[in-house]
Amino acid sequence: MGRADITAVPEVRRSLRELLRHWGRPETTDAAELLTSELVTNALIHTDHGAVVTARVTPGRLRVEVRDFVPEPPRPHLPECGERTHGRGLFLVQALADEWGVTTHGMGKVVWFELSAPAA
Repeated sequence: MGRADITAVPEVRRSLRELLRHWGRPETTDAAELLTSELVTNALIHTDHGAVVTARVTPGRLRVEVRDFVPEPPRPHLPECGERTHGRGLFLVQALADEWGVTTHGMGKVVWFELSAPAA
């Protein structure tokens, strides 16, 4: 995988949407799709080595993990004026996720986030 595989992101979003069809409210599913897209896109653009996505759903929580194969941690940065479409992904994760983090994993890392299901 690499930069050319960025086209896989819509398929990841569809799979997550299907997994979450009966979990949470639509706004929670929308946030999960957005955050997953951001993490997958970051892994594909910044590592050039592909990514593995894992999502776990419990009645009260969603955890999404995006594993890549480069050990360097992601570095959030504020985009420059000319960078209209880049540099905001991790800030979105920080703002919308209930929890998030980075864990080293063998020859790479896992960037993850968790969302709580809203009360019915």
